[in-house]
Amino acid sequence: MKIHNPFRTALVATLGVGLGILLIGSVQNLSTVFLYLGTALFLSLGLDPVVAFLERKKLPRWLAVLVTIVAVLAIFAGIVLMVLPMIVSQITQLIDQITQLVSRPTLLSDIEDWITGIFPNLDVQRVLVEAQAWLIGNVGDITNKVINASVTIVAGLFGAFIVLILTIYLTASTPSLKAAVYQLAPASKRDRFVDLAEQITDSVGYYVMGQLSLGVINGVLSAIFLSIIQAPFPAVLAVIAFFFSLIPLVGTLTGSTIIVLICLIPGLGSPATAIAAAIYYLIYMQIEAYVISPRIMSRAVSVPGAVVVVAALAGGSLLGLLGALIAIPVAASILIIYRQVLIPRMNEL
Repeated sequence: MKIHNPFRTALVATLGVGLGILLIGSVQNLSTVFLYLGTALFLSLGLDPVVAFLERKKLPRWLAVLVTIVAVLAIFAGIVLMVLPMIVSQITQLIDQITQLVSRPTLLSDIEDWITGIFPNLDVQRVLVEAQAWLIGNVGDITNKVINASVTIVAGLFGAFIVLILTIYLTASTPSLKAAVYQLAPASKRDRFVDLAEQITDSVGYYVMGQLSLGVINGVLSAIFLSIIQAPFPAVLAVIAFFFSLIPLVGTLTGSTIIVLICLIPGLGSPATAIAAAIYYLIYMQIEAYVISPRIMSRAVSVPGAVVVVAALAGGSLLGLLGALIAIPVAASILIIYRQVLIPRMNEL
């Protein structure tokens, strides 16, 4: 191809590259905003089945949304008010026990004897001196990391408030937003597009509600059982069980492992308590996998285990814990398109 005006061509190419860099930079700068918006949309789709249920009970849309939001906030506030005093009390006890453990005059000698028993040829004195020197040399970095962590917590609370406001708005305006998106499809294919979109949004909503239900069941049963076996800090461990149950596929296993290991800490738990907790969680995971989860997730799109693992790993790498949570319904949506659009089209060729 012959270039008649090299200067103009180079100028257009430079402007195109600059525009691309500007767009990429803008997306990166707005990544937090997109994250908040995506989280709010994810939560609003999760609340939509509840709102739809209330609408079927002859409630107007605005009242159904108001009742749903107020109920969710009331449940969350009730859980916080019920669990927070126990968590604060038990964390205080944990800190006191750790303080007593650290303040023991024979702590260093006990650690030295323990390490020497495991590694008899190791120069323990040198290791302790090097560790002390490292701590002294990195006090500034450790302090900065603590400050950054505090700032991150404050930013997270502010982000949670923004997500709450966006969730309320998106939940209230879901029908109008759907109608606006549906208008983008050609009229000849709009009915099919609407059907697929409704299946995808329903699948996401049922998935969110189902995952929350699994978390609540695991948390409540963990609190009861751990209290019965007198595990250390059962309220804290129940909260751990709840939040890890929100992570698909590996969350319950990971949370159960952490709880069992905490029950093994000397001075807090005992081997008998840890064994009882391990047996309980082994039984619970089987019941959850074969009884509870299929019943709760029956209305959501089933996703093969291999796809769940790959989707969770990819989502976690991109967006952390939130990405791992969103990845499964996204994979389910892709499967719906694959099964109902791509496969029939390929069969027609």
